[in-house]
Amino acid sequence: MKLLRHALIALALLSPVAAFAVQPDEVLSDPALETRARALSKELRCMVCQNQSIDDSDAPLARDLRILVRERLQAGESDQQVINFLVARYGEFVLLRPRFSWHTALLWLAPGAVLLIGACGVLVLARRYRAGSERATAEREKLTPPEAARLAEILRQGEQ
Repeated sequence: MKLLRHALIALALLSPVAAFAVQPDEVLSDPALETRARALSKELRCMVCQNQSIDDSDAPLARDLRILVRERLQAGESDQQVINFLVARYGEFVLLRPRFSWHTALLWLAPGAVLLIGACGVLVLARRYRAGSERATAEREKLTPPEAARLAEILRQGEQ
């Protein structure tokens, strides 16, 4: 039992601890506004880290953006208005999941197109392989009996 307890303590100490980037002085007193701010912060990209949301990032710019989001929410703006403001200021790149539009169509459609092209390539190769093996079978069937016997003898020698 003691060994199990020590193992659990060691596991807990070695486990990565979640870093909470939102500082206590940023948290809004209104729980509803804070919930909205956290939801928005999870959708916005840290312009410094680029693969983290501003909610997860410790970068000073991410902190500034979190504060800006909270200020705009306190001013009475809707979530969409806050998003639109940040997109106007930083471009679509500020969104972790960019909107679908004509200039982001390639970003959204490319994975499906690559998958479709790959599937077509596999089908073409499979048909070529099948046609090649059918052609080889047909050519084998065209052999005269002495040729077939000689081929069988060569194949037997190759197996040894």
